[in-house]
Amino acid sequence: MLHVIRTPRNLITLILRLCLAIPLTWYLFCLLVPVGSGSTVRDVSFPAGKSVRALALELKSKGIIRSTSHFILVSRLRGQAHRLQAGDYRLNDAMTPGYILAKVAAGDVDFRRFAMPEGYSIYQAAELLEQKGYFRKEQFLATCRDAALLASLGVTASSVEGYLFPATYDLPLNSTEEQLIRMMVGYFKRNAVGQDVRQQNGMIRHDLIILASMIEKEAVSAEEKPLISSVFHNRLRIGMPLQSDPTSVYGVRAFAGKVTKADIMRQSPYNTYLQPGLPAGPIGNPGAEALQAAITPATTDYLYFVARQDGTHQFSRTLAEHNQAVDRFLRN
Repeated sequence: MLHVIRTPRNLITLILRLCLAIPLTWYLFCLLVPVGSGSTVRDVSFPAGKSVRALALELKSKGIIRSTSHFILVSRLRGQAHRLQAGDYRLNDAMTPGYILAKVAAGDVDFRRFAMPEGYSIYQAAELLEQKGYFRKEQFLATCRDAALLASLGVTASSVEGYLFPATYDLPLNSTEEQLIRMMVGYFKRNAVGQDVRQQNGMIRHDLIILASMIEKEAVSAEEKPLISSVFHNRLRIGMPLQSDPTSVYGVRAFAGKVTKADIMRQSPYNTYLQPGLPAGPIGNPGAEALQAAITPATTDYLYFVARQDGTHQFSRTLAEHNQAVDRFLRN
């Protein structure tokens, strides 16, 4: 006789409850128990258009959450997956996924990040800050020229052009234009003055910064900065016009590698095609390599250079050599 073994109904109920309890326990564990004690702190940039999945993957890779799938699930169950707000957040491993989601959904950003590229002028910086929604362009430029601020910073020039050190800055949410400028000039003093940007080759500090700003605009590769510096130093030594293309468009538009005849004929105290010696002031904000190149140029007898159209330059000693290079790399 065939005997049918019947599973007690209570046992089935228990098994079902366990099947439900295990994932629920794991879900609650991932939701409520943080990964660590807060010793791991990471800055996370969440741009507009980024998905919750991309955020979850980044948080997992940085050790902030345990599970990407549970983080995504929580965001969907809470209706927050499509309500996350762009911004820069400082997160740590003591934060629960629920807390992180609430923070990002509320747009509770911790700072505003501003990366100043090497060579950018105050005009380009102002446009970038306005595009990010941090400051109005006109107000930032006005603060760059504020006489009282310049005096307090020890900048003996008409603006802070040349003294805003290119770097990445994390700004407090309620920061002002003056606070950012003070931060950038302070960084310049700690980094640039540390390179002994005081007086070299008969040039005072401000002149070296002007020269460095020109080198930064002309050079693409770091290796060529000392060579370009040598050309300018050689020309200055013999009283030859510097004829630097970027100086002809300063204050008019950003230098993009090409200038016109109208540009080089434009009357401006910065235009080294028409003005002897250095321009009236820096034409951008140089980085450490350009500053070092201005201080210690390569030892050459070059007087000319022309772009090869591949990011490098052809250097020449004589006008005849230079004209041949122009024919080869530009006119064709």
